[in-house]
Amino acid sequence: MLSARHSAKLQVFYPVLLLLLSMLSIQSGASLAKSLFPVIGAPAVTALRLLLGTLILFFIFKPWRLKFNRESIMPLFLYGLSLGAMNYLFYLALETIPLGIAVALEFTGPLAVAMFSSRRAIDFLWIILVIAGLGLLLPIGDNIHGLDPLGILYALGAGVGWALYIVFGQRAGKGYGAATVSIGSLVAAFIFVPIGMLQSSPDIMFSWSILPVALAIAILSTAFPYTLEMIALTRLPAKTFGTLMSLEPCMGAFIGIIFLHEHLTLIQWIALAFIVLASIGSTATMKSKTKIEEVK
Repeated sequence: MLSARHSAKLQVFYPVLLLLLSMLSIQSGASLAKSLFPVIGAPAVTALRLLLGTLILFFIFKPWRLKFNRESIMPLFLYGLSLGAMNYLFYLALETIPLGIAVALEFTGPLAVAMFSSRRAIDFLWIILVIAGLGLLLPIGDNIHGLDPLGILYALGAGVGWALYIVFGQRAGKGYGAATVSIGSLVAAFIFVPIGMLQSSPDIMFSWSILPVALAIAILSTAFPYTLEMIALTRLPAKTFGTLMSLEPCMGAFIGIIFLHEHLTLIQWIALAFIVLASIGSTATMKSKTKIEEVK
């Protein structure tokens, strides 16, 4: 009986642990990427992450085995474009604002998709919480808190990219499953790798002192967390998965404090808490037919 109880507990905590490790990996990858910005710049780091991440994903999912048709080309292209834009704008935001704040602002994208897919009265409470959180973060009037306005716009733009990623990902993923992300990553690489190379020196980008760090970023931010999330998704209810993912802004804030020494003000912590609560509430009260795919 005791072993059966332990087995049941493991079945519950195992996917939760995997999801927490996935969030830790993603935010650690972001902090490592930010440490590389002063050397080659955010566009170049984005380019290297997409290039190396695509190679890893191709090795894992082997998308050349897939069969494509005309109807799938445009959704796959828009999916890849939104993926690249999301990563590009997020890294630009990280250049000037703390990791936890950037994640919280970016998180408004998928949160908006979740809330605006429903018209129930309870959803207005989550919208109010998000507006309150953004009101405390955005540089309105004297309420600046030292945040760079351009960095905030980049983070919100990354949130739009994330929202579009969800919308187009659901369309592009029909028939291709998890392998869709490898195709999307290839499209993003074709667009944003040249942009990164134009804004940096290829000799420095592909130097032996940079490539190992870039490979670590690609693994931490792409291959490892995507694999863990895929395993967790098959073992957790959708609401539980979404609620746990709502903790990602807090994870980003703590990683920023530990590795980047980015300490937030009390007001910024309150704003972040409002956004996290809105996400948890939206997920917990979501109707079962509402589908949101968590991809970063």
